[in-house]
Amino acid sequence: MSLFGVLGISFCSIGILNGMSSALQTGLFSGGPLGLFWGWNICSFFMLLIAFSFAEICSAYPTMGGLYFWVCKMKPDVPILGFFTGWLYSMAMVFTGISANLSTALYLSSMAEVGQGRSLTRLEIAAIAWAVNIFSGIVNTIGTKAIGHMSTLFVWWTLGGTVTLVTALLVKAPVMNSADFVFTNVQNFTGWQSQGFVVLLGFLQAVYTLEGCETAAQVAEEAVRAEILAPLAVVGSIAGSWLIGLAYLLALLFAVQDIASVQATTFAIPIAQLFYDAVGPRLSQMCLTVIMVSQVMAAITTFTASSRLFYALARDNAFPLKKQFMTLNRFQAPYWGVWTSVLIGCIISCAYIGSAIAFDAILSSAAIAVMLSYMQPIIIRVFWPDSFVIDNDVFEPHLTCFHEFSIQEFGPFRLGKWSWPMNFASFLFTVFVCVLFILPTAYPVDVLNMNYAIVAVGGLLVVITMNWFWWGRHSFKGLVRTVT
Repeated sequence: MSLFGVLGISFCSIGILNGMSSALQTGLFSGGPLGLFWGWNICSFFMLLIAFSFAEICSAYPTMGGLYFWVCKMKPDVPILGFFTGWLYSMAMVFTGISANLSTALYLSSMAEVGQGRSLTRLEIAAIAWAVNIFSGIVNTIGTKAIGHMSTLFVWWTLGGTVTLVTALLVKAPVMNSADFVFTNVQNFTGWQSQGFVVLLGFLQAVYTLEGCETAAQVAEEAVRAEILAPLAVVGSIAGSWLIGLAYLLALLFAVQDIASVQATTFAIPIAQLFYDAVGPRLSQMCLTVIMVSQVMAAITTFTASSRLFYALARDNAFPLKKQFMTLNRFQAPYWGVWTSVLIGCIISCAYIGSAIAFDAILSSAAIAVMLSYMQPIIIRVFWPDSFVIDNDVFEPHLTCFHEFSIQEFGPFRLGKWSWPMNFASFLFTVFVCVLFILPTAYPVDVLNMNYAIVAVGGLLVVITMNWFWWGRHSFKGLVRTVT
């Protein structure tokens, strides 16, 4: 696999068009143009630092596995870190898939309202999300070969779609906003009085969009000179997404006609109102279609990732029903993991029936779960900086697993003296956003506007902790290697 192919995997996972469009309202109503523009650049900078941290690890371990594999390799003597990372990251992919599938339903609902003038109920939108969940499951069960070609298509779709949307917005918008509006205007629909806090709340849009660079490591073994190409793809995907996302964001901010109108919209997803006001009903249908197709492809690939993670966890005795979750069908798909992801997705999507605020809570939960997963390898690099080990494996037959000697070994991509400062800055940023994204997004807080991400993520952490003390600490000893 070439650099472009590995880069495409990460680019597909990040998903600039769909991520930025689906989460736009979290920043537009919390900070407005100023919050979106500066939040995007600040978060992109710190996500780039995280990418550099991951690139250094990926260069040392250019093998499939990603975060979970890295943690188990770097700290085999602390298996609880690998256990938590594997569970957190697999569920983070499920949450991300759920948010993508629900976003697809919201785009379809908005397109129906633009074209037919009929608003769908929350139950109907949830039903569409269930259908998209099931469709993602079917593709992942019988269409594994098609998924392999999807990353390349996704790269070109994103590039072409970005050019199309930016051109439509800049050419057709009735009124173009001034640079002063784009870079300094603050909007606050949250009820909070502190403008600084309101702007920080809008960071969710950028962080949610930019997550996914680590997926290049999951196909590292398929790349030529993986120890060089994979880390370049990890860093390059964030750098490229920063620039492409900035172009798209600036077009949105210069073309938005009335933020209050977007906030008061009857469309299921607010960005539909922005397009409707800026380019009219016919072109807005086209724009929403471009984003929706991108969203569907992203949703499919997230369930691909979660199902493979369930397989890996079951193989290493970190997940129950080992025999079932390691079973592959004739298409070489771990279908138990696929349909577990679908089932969880359908259940959580039901929350949207109760309140539309559930969508933002799912976005927050996905972002937090991914950042908590990111935190584990970064913690090791901060507090155990000499944690890289070479592949001098010691096999322990009674554990059916391998442990490594603690001999420091770096790959060709090395940060040198900047390694610890970059890892420490990345650690502080992950802690900061994880706390920020569970805080209430509206004031006064009530049952209808509460940020339920703390319930979802807190519940997930409780389940993982209970599993660890119940049986994980007895069954999970680290990475298991098949012995033939």
